[in-house]
Amino acid sequence: MTATDEPIPAATPAATLPAAEASPARSDREPFAALDWGLFVAIGGIWGASFLFIAIGLDNFHPGLVTWARVSLGALALAVLPAARGIIDAEDRARVLTLSVVWVGVPFTLFPLAEEHINSAVTGVLNGATPFFAGLIGGLFFDRMPRGPQRLGMAVGFTGIALVSFGSSSEGGTAFVGVLMVLAATLFYGVATNLASPLSQKYGSVVVMSRMLAWATLWTAPFGIWGIAHSGFGWGSAAATAVLGVLGTGLAFALMGTLISRVGGPRASFITYLIPVVSLVLGAVFRDDEIRPIALAGVALVLAGAVLASRREH
Repeated sequence: MTATDEPIPAATPAATLPAAEASPARSDREPFAALDWGLFVAIGGIWGASFLFIAIGLDNFHPGLVTWARVSLGALALAVLPAARGIIDAEDRARVLTLSVVWVGVPFTLFPLAEEHINSAVTGVLNGATPFFAGLIGGLFFDRMPRGPQRLGMAVGFTGIALVSFGSSSEGGTAFVGVLMVLAATLFYGVATNLASPLSQKYGSVVVMSRMLAWATLWTAPFGIWGIAHSGFGWGSAAATAVLGVLGTGLAFALMGTLISRVGGPRASFITYLIPVVSLVLGAVFRDDEIRPIALAGVALVLAGAVLASRREH
């Protein structure tokens, strides 16, 4: 069932969800509404800060432990919500299982490993490749290739990403292996955002994301348990990892699922254009990173790309 089909009957589990969780009574090709913009900014801010929290967690914790703690805490945060008690139909469970691997299990393992080679700001910048993969995969396999203003928004936004990267990186280069890890993670993200759209429309985001994170907790457990023996302890790392799990994973995925169900996977993936902007600001505030004028120009292009992505699809 899609957003344009007939309403879900009252007897289905999705009918018990809050209004914000139910399938939107409009096409996902419409212009962004106020709620869409609110979700867009909130998710971009949370996930932009997540790379900083990962870096703080890695000060004392092994990458495997950071990933497992993040995923398990996110799963617990959603499991306590009444909206998470809905039932996924048998024919959709394999898709949710796949989603737990491609959206969480693989990329969430890759990001902490990548940040052992490149810094959090560069990781956030590289994450901006997600809309390209989402658009490409959406067009090839889901008949969801961005059109008109969305294509222009992709080009403008990615140009902004390049300027932010050039203007904010003071290290002169990054480790090749770290770059490959992040790009691989964004490829999986591109697949995931397209898979998640019909599921979130049908069941509501909390139900889908809760099941997905529960499965992903199992996939990341072996690496996490092994990482315990190779980790120290620090209250800063513990606090950062807790925030990363509850807010950066549990809440953020619930919000992202709602946004995807409302505007579609490829357009929702444009939130990754905001992530480097947030990373840049946090670096300046908490790490005294220099912000060059070219980076500020990049921020302007990123915002312009987001506005273009928000327009009605034709």
